[in-house]
Amino acid sequence: MKLYDFERAPNARRVRMFAAEKRIDLEMITVDLGAKEQMGDAYKAVNPRLQVPALLLDDGTLITESVAICRYLDETHPEPVLFGTGALGKANVEMWHRRMELEGMQPTADAVRNSIEFFANRALAGPTNFDQIPALAERGLKRIDLFHGLLDERLADNRYVAGDDFSIADIAGLIAIDFGKVVKKRVDDETPNLKRWYDEVSARPSAKS
Repeated sequence: MKLYDFERAPNARRVRMFAAEKRIDLEMITVDLGAKEQMGDAYKAVNPRLQVPALLLDDGTLITESVAICRYLDETHPEPVLFGTGALGKANVEMWHRRMELEGMQPTADAVRNSIEFFANRALAGPTNFDQIPALAERGLKRIDLFHGLLDERLADNRYVAGDDFSIADIAGLIAIDFGKVVKKRVDDETPNLKRWYDEVSARPSAKS
């Protein structure tokens, strides 16, 4: 299997971290988003969506979208469990994973892609150009603060985002928070429960993937 990847892309990192937790070795092929390599014909032939990550299976099948790739890897490598166990456990992980995306990843992406000069005319990833909207960046910054508060409250009584066990929700939460460093949003002592979790999860070997 080949994973088309870029080190600084948050969703690509989600797959790398997930694969590392599963101890899955993937052949990594770097697509240099900094040089806009994804816009070239060579990568367009691989993934017309012009996004990373993309997982190319040995039979030529291409899987895009980070969570879809993680779902595939989870089915082929069930251990360790990262999507929850049992009906309630799976639903709980899905609920919190979704909240990490909607309340963490999305506002952070809005803040980054609508304020950083590099993303001028590229406020959304993909084949279509979009102008930046400064108001979305401003709202995104406010929502990042709310996200940190949400997690601090949640982690007051839970070791991990979805409860007692490490899961894909923790991976998504960590990546969203680290992505926020681009717009100078960092975990600090004002959210002690979040800081405790952040330090623990950041120390996992997979976090260096």
